[in-house]
Amino acid sequence: MTVTSTNALMEQLYLKYQQKPWTETLKLVHFCMDKPLRCPVGNDPDSPMLLCMEKIQRTLNAKSLFSVMNRLQSLSRQKGLNSHVSPSGTTCYITSDMFYIEVQLEKDGNVIDAKLAHLGEAPVICDDLVEHLRMKNYDAVGNILENLSNLYKIPGNSEMKAKGYLALQSLEKDLYSMSLLDRTQNVNRVTEVLHGKVGHLVPRTGGTPMNIEFYISPYQILEAELNPGSRVCGAKIDVTVEGTDTLHKLPLSPLLDSQPGEDGNPAFLPLTNELSTDLSAYFLLKFHQPIPMSSSSIEEIQRLTGTQITGLKLAPLYELVVQSTLKEKCSEDLFTHKSRFFVSLPDCPKHCYFINTGSAKSDLSGALVSKIPFTHPKCVPDVIEILRHQMAYNSLISSCVSEKHINGDDSELLYFEVAPHKNTSFSVFFLHPMKENLACVIIDVVTSREVQCSLHLNPQDPTLNSSDGFISRAVKRCMSVPVVMRAIFRNAAKVEANSETQPACEQITDLNRLEESPSMAGHHDLVVTDKQSVPGSPKENLSTAKSETLGDNMEKSNPTVSMENLCRVEESTSTASTQAVMKDM
Repeated sequence: MTVTSTNALMEQLYLKYQQKPWTETLKLVHFCMDKPLRCPVGNDPDSPMLLCMEKIQRTLNAKSLFSVMNRLQSLSRQKGLNSHVSPSGTTCYITSDMFYIEVQLEKDGNVIDAKLAHLGEAPVICDDLVEHLRMKNYDAVGNILENLSNLYKIPGNSEMKAKGYLALQSLEKDLYSMSLLDRTQNVNRVTEVLHGKVGHLVPRTGGTPMNIEFYISPYQILEAELNPGSRVCGAKIDVTVEGTDTLHKLPLSPLLDSQPGEDGNPAFLPLTNELSTDLSAYFLLKFHQPIPMSSSSIEEIQRLTGTQITGLKLAPLYELVVQSTLKEKCSEDLFTHKSRFFVSLPDCPKHCYFINTGSAKSDLSGALVSKIPFTHPKCVPDVIEILRHQMAYNSLISSCVSEKHINGDDSELLYFEVAPHKNTSFSVFFLHPMKENLACVIIDVVTSREVQCSLHLNPQDPTLNSSDGFISRAVKRCMSVPVVMRAIFRNAAKVEANSETQPACEQITDLNRLEESPSMAGHHDLVVTDKQSVPGSPKENLSTAKSETLGDNMEKSNPTVSMENLCRVEESTSTASTQAVMKDM
């Protein structure tokens, strides 16, 4: 019956307007959209009429004053906020019990200004909101409104919600103060990301939460260097507050002491009753995308924060890394059950990697983590170090993952198996290039800045002329298993070819040239030339960590970039640095 009535109604509409040109129909729609609503269409925000009007508003490019007003009022309803227009008709107020936004418009609908005021505070200009409004980016405006509302989703009355916002402000001040500790005047963003106590911190502005960039891979740095003007973003977390069912003691004023502790680390004032309050809320570090974390890392974070990360579903860690990598590279969740991946490198046979995911009951199980709760700012630097460590480990595993398929003859493929070893280490098995026995490289990611590798061969097999120290430095600099394995095979091939003219003990350092191949499937072609030893693990003090972005010594006429520049991101010394060597292969 409903279908028949709907069809009949649509037929009547077709008959009514079939004789009229489309321009008149379009003019009628614009007239209806420009006319302000005299009364609410319905109390239900999901009513068919409201949904229909909002869909039309999203489709039309709101240019007139009334169109912009209606669009803002529609967004307010969607986000559960109130709105009203000033008597002059040129100012729209979006309000809640805890904050309000004032949007000033010209008579032609152009945005003059937008101000935000929290409860008890004077209104301030909200630059990000002004920018999105002028660009008609109403999806971003909606996100800002949602973020502002989420700041106050704390159980209790307005006074408790205001205390939750005050606690967030206190946390942000402490984190910002920590970001300035041991900071040199001309420190760059990459140095802060990799070595800063709280990474590279961007304060909250309007409805955009404070965010911390805490890890960036060597490949991302190289990509930014080879594409001047581009800005590659690393892994980020947002800092916010969220309501809970249980009470937590949160600070109401900054706790960071002006004097550091005896060990040189930040010192904090005791969390007394005068400086804190009990709230049904806690602070959150929220990931932009969930990241795979091992069970041991999750347990360590929970021990540091004194809170529980809920909603976790345990699975083999390698399986989670593979799924996350494929989802990022393919933009669709395809081939998530694959365990064999083909990686193409220039001037080298294709690699085929088998990833042994193990089982959820193994020692290397994990879960996708989207947020980390905590209640005190002192735990943030240690949590960030754990996250950096996990990201470094995940980067090495994901370097073996590719969405590409093998085409044509696969007789020249080089086969490798990646399997968990123990704790923070894993093994890469492969067939000896000159014999039929298996060889193995064990890679132990000690920290995000320290990697130790060991090569294991059958005692009767010839050497591959790649020492443990050489492999460790190579892994640390490029964080790519395929690139390092190619270097090992090239060293072995040169030893075999020159065995009659060169001493068997000569160390071939073919990995000390760095080549860049933008056509690679998720892997850049890195080869390095390094005839000097490389310093050990870096000091974590920003005043001594002279980490530089890639390409300081790169010649404009040569697309090859020195791996030594890449090394500077992870290793620095105040006394000397190895001169970059550039030459074609």
